[in-house]
Amino acid sequence: MGRIGQKIDLSDSDKQELLVMSRSNKLEHRYVLRAKIILNSSEGKKYEEIEKSLSVTSAVVSKWRKRFLQKGISGLRDLPRSGKPPIHTEYDKKRVIKLACSKPTDGYTRWTQRRIAKKVGMSQGKVQTILGKDKLKPHKTHYWCGKSTDPEFETKMVDIVGLYLNPPEKAIVLSIDEKTQIQALDRTQPELPLKQGQVRRLTNTYKRHGTVSLLAALSVHKGEVIAKTIEKNNHETFLIFLKQIYRKYPRKDLHIIVDNLSVHKHHKVQEWINSKKRITMHFTPTYSSWLNQIEIWFSILTRDVLKDGVWHSKKQLVDQLMEYTKTYNEERAKPFKWTYTG
Repeated sequence: MGRIGQKIDLSDSDKQELLVMSRSNKLEHRYVLRAKIILNSSEGKKYEEIEKSLSVTSAVVSKWRKRFLQKGISGLRDLPRSGKPPIHTEYDKKRVIKLACSKPTDGYTRWTQRRIAKKVGMSQGKVQTILGKDKLKPHKTHYWCGKSTDPEFETKMVDIVGLYLNPPEKAIVLSIDEKTQIQALDRTQPELPLKQGQVRRLTNTYKRHGTVSLLAALSVHKGEVIAKTIEKNNHETFLIFLKQIYRKYPRKDLHIIVDNLSVHKHHKVQEWINSKKRITMHFTPTYSSWLNQIEIWFSILTRDVLKDGVWHSKKQLVDQLMEYTKTYNEERAKPFKWTYTG
């Protein structure tokens, strides 16, 4: 006759909790198994039945029945263990942190966890644990915009932001800048296209077919872009571009935002602008070209077109830039959403 243990009587709350544990897909298997042992025991099943249905030994059944009778559901948890004594001292941990926060030696620019581990004589995993507790990441760098030295920074910044948020009535606000030295890079071997189980592949070796510069203007409140490739980035090509824009928007006041490049401030450019009542130039503060929204579009262009691009000629690159600009205007052009709330 099979062994029959004392029947376990469960309260409604304990039974419900044990049922949830026994059906869980997230709990570790050992906890699910223990809950099932107690539930089976509450139904008055013999040891033999429980052992057979759960594939456990009588010792296991006896252990968790006893623990439950003594401490309830909390008795089904593992007892705390003393654990392996730490090999490294508090001094060692402080040494790791101090090293991670110091300037590297031997010509390196930054520390890696592997080099720190080698330097202090411990495993990389231990170094990672120590640094992780203090959220130290010596292998990473974050950049921020340095403070402009322009004494008129606030005046110029408010002027430009004002154009973005509250433009003059019936006026066009244009952000203009150049993206220079775009390389028409070809690869020495044909690219291997994306296929199932394999990413697109390019050779590291390449051929140059020259460079292209792009002069572009973003209509801030419509999102449309006027772009033109140029051979030389000088005041003459910039002035030709300004005249093209002037003709494109007849009888409209034009507010043009540019950075402090000498081309934009050339005396011939300024003479022409001063002769036109409809154009006003607004210069970003020194070291603050990020205020110019055309930089956002250049970032989009880089991701969509220039990154990992392959061109067999300079003309192919020029054609693609113009095609992309046309597609962007037809399908995606819209004002950039202002999110700053400060």
